[in-house]
Formats: sequence, structure tokens, C-alpha cells
Amino acid sequence: MNNAIPDQITLNINRFDIRQSVRSDAFYAQEQWTHGRMTLQGALRYDHAWSYFPEQQVGPVRFFPNAVTYPRTTGVEGYHDFWPRGGVAYDVFGTGKTSLKVNLGRYLEAAQNGGLFTALNPTGRLSTMTTRAWTDSNTNYVADCDLLNSAAQDRRASGGDVCGANAIPNFGTEVFESTLDPGLLSGWGVRTGDWLWGASVQHEVLPRVAVEVGYQRRWLVNNVATDNRARAPEDHTEFGVNVPVDSRLPGGGGGVLPGLYNVTPTAATRLTDNYQTLSSTLGEWTQVADSFNLNVTARMRNGLMLQGGFNTGISDNDYCEVRRAIPEWNIVPPTSFTQAPTNPWCDTSSGWVTRATALGSYTIPKIDVQVAGTLRNDQGAQLAANWTAPNSATVGLNRPFAGIAGQTIVVNLIEPGTLYGDRLTQIDMRFAKVLRFGRTRSTVGFDVYNLTNSNAVLTYNQTFVTTTDTWLRPNSVLQSRFVKLSAQIDF
Repeated sequence: MNNAIPDQITLNINRFDIRQSVRSDAFYAQEQWTHGRMTLQGALRYDHAWSYFPEQQVGPVRFFPNAVTYPRTTGVEGYHDFWPRGGVAYDVFGTGKTSLKVNLGRYLEAAQNGGLFTALNPTGRLSTMTTRAWTDSNTNYVADCDLLNSAAQDRRASGGDVCGANAIPNFGTEVFESTLDPGLLSGWGVRTGDWLWGASVQHEVLPRVAVEVGYQRRWLVNNVATDNRARAPEDHTEFGVNVPVDSRLPGGGGGVLPGLYNVTPTAATRLTDNYQTLSSTLGEWTQVADSFNLNVTARMRNGLMLQGGFNTGISDNDYCEVRRAIPEWNIVPPTSFTQAPTNPWCDTSSGWVTRATALGSYTIPKIDVQVAGTLRNDQGAQLAANWTAPNSATVGLNRPFAGIAGQTIVVNLIEPGTLYGDRLTQIDMRFAKVLRFGRTRSTVGFDVYNLTNSNAVLTYNQTFVTTTDTWLRPNSVLQSRFVKLSAQIDF
């Protein structure tokens, strides 16, 4: 709907079974050695995983009227991987008060009913959803067109509606819209994963009080990208949009936001032919995260326990080379961002994101009352300004949008990682009385959550509209202060 007037319909094929089977077998060995002041730990795991799909049938359903049966199909033929992990701890001064710890490990995508393991499932490779523009000429809120006909239609002469062509040309056909590079389906070291290494120093500054400072670095490997082979880079027009002038936007708005793409009208009519392959075959894609942490722990002889610290980290993501090679990429990869032709941001950083936490507990002697509390202070939500840009706002396109139902696109006007909401602080407390009757020990507890009744904002309305003040209006806040009573009996 656009101001209560229908302008688009969505067609789905979704009433059929999806069957798939994934299996993984592994062997591992681990060992630990202590020599003098040094302790070494090491482990190596071999993993073999594969998948297949039993016989399946699709249809008959409304937009897939002729039933099709797909025989048993092989998915992943066989992955072979070694997972090394290791660490070393060293007593720096031989006093047992200062330790240096270093660790390194590789972690792989789990064998699961998802990802590359199920990407070749024939029932998952069909195009099962599309949109098409719609003008409800007779205002009966029913799409009076032949929806089995994928071509554009104008049925006003017979009392019907105007329906655009299917945005996905191979919707409702037996044409698969995706396939995989054979190199992704078997071999050594092919699975998506990441490496992680870290180092930390822990020191006893006072009796029963320790401080630990650490650093970690994580980077992803074997990213997968999707290349629609029906559309080459030259089948896209790069353009920008005129950013609206608005004091609420960084710098007051204005100017041109470049780096968007739209397929040419000719290429938009071609059947989709998605080809998944390692991103390294298309260009460089780096995803790296660095973090530092500090933690203080005190365990006093009287039973008082205190712990607190902070963690600050930054994540960098650069896939601009891959995007230039496949500007049509329009999927949600297994990362924290969405790639689309109308997303201009391909080299982003989260900025330094910091979280602080603290907790403590103490049992008051003689009266056996437990008192505990936690505090956390988190970075606010990452903010965006998702603006519905009309075709008239484009710069360098000089034609209507192609392959889009309607003549608008949604563009985020704010670079990810540059604007965050207010920080969130929450304090929780617990009070509990210990009751002892013979060999039975009971605890009656009184918990208070969000002690200060903070109304910190969790989510915001990130739809930007120049004519209203609804942008960044809170959608949800921390749950209000509430109390929970509990009892536990141990016998």
C-alpha cells in the first residue's frame, strides 16, 4: 500500500516439503604438557561432513500448477578439515602471581541444515517469491490479472487492473535460480570459518585480587559470494541520489550519495542464474575484528566477591572489490550487514564499541542474607536513515528504475558504524534469606530487575521521512522495573 492505495503484490510458492540430511564425523586428539613455569595445551580435530536430499515433490500449488518430482540429490560431496587449537600459559616471575597466556585456534561453519550444506537442495533452488507492480483500477483490492502470466498486463478495458511483469522472471518455472561452484562442494580447507588469536596478562595486585588485560583478533576466511551470471558488471548503471537537506542528518544532509547500481532494462528481463563461489575468485574481501578487555576480580576471605571490567572492540568490513565485480549481488550474506545494489556502503567500520559490566555478591554473616547485584552499560543501537528515494532523485541514471516494482528504492543515508543511539545502563539486585531446618536448606529470594527503572531506548524507527518527525522515534525501551519472588529448597 502507498497511502492506502495498492501499488504492489507479492506472490509465493510455499506449500511443499523440504527434505535434507547432513552428517558429520570427527576424530580429535588433545594433550597438555607442563615444563617448569610453562604449560602448553594443544588439540587437533579432523572433521568430515557431507549432505544429500531425498526424493521430493513440489506442487501442484497455485503458482506452480504442474507437480514436479526431484530424485535424490547429492549436496556437499565431502569436506575435509583440520581444526588446530593451542595455548600457552607462563608464570612470568615464578611466584604464581603473574601469568602470560596466548591462544590460537580455527573455528569452522557447523555442519547444519543450512548454508552450503543445503544450497543444492532442488526445492530450495527454485524461485518461490516475486513481486509485481499493481494498479487497482476498479478499487476492489483484488489483483484482477492473470497472475500465472508473468508478463505485464493492462486489463482496464475489461474492468480489470494493471499488473506489472514479475520482478523475478523465473518465478513459478522449473528453472533453478542458483547453482554452486563445484569447488565449494568438496575438498580440504573449503568451509567458511574464522581464525582467532589472543594474548592476556593476569596479575595478583593484592591478596585475592587479580587484574587481567587482554587482546583478541578475529578474521573470517572462505567467504562465499553470489554472482548472477545472467548480468555482467556492464549490465548495470552506477548512479547516486540527491540527499535531502535536513538538519537531523549528519552535516545537515544535502549533496549526492554515490555508489548505487541499477540493472539495465534489457538485462532485467533475463532469467536469474546465481552462481555461488568463493569471494576470492572475484576480489578481496576482508572481515577483521580487534578487541581489548580489562577485568578485575576480588574474592575476599569474608565471602565478598566483586568483578568488573570493560571490553572495547572494532570490526572492519571491506568487500568493495567483490561488489565492483558483481554489483547485482542482492542477498543477505552470513554477516552482520545486508548487501544490495542500493547499498552504497562497502567499506565500513563499527567504530570502537565499548561494554562495561560489574557484579558482586556477599552473604551477611549471622543473619544469612545474600545480597548480589549486576550492572551493565552497553553501546546503543546502530542507527540508519532508510529513505525511500524516488526515481526523480537519482543522479546519473537518466531513466526509470529497471527490475524494481514501483519507482522508488530504499537507501540508507548514514554510513554504518558512524551513528549510535544512547547508551544503555541496567542494574539488577537480588536479596535472599537462607533458612536452615535440620538437613534442609531453603532460600527465599527477592529479585529486582532494572532497579533504577531506566527507560533507555533499545530500538528506533529508522525510516527517514523529510516531512515528519518520526525518524529515530523509540520503538522499544528497557523493560520497566519489576520484582520476582522465588524459593528454593535443597534436601
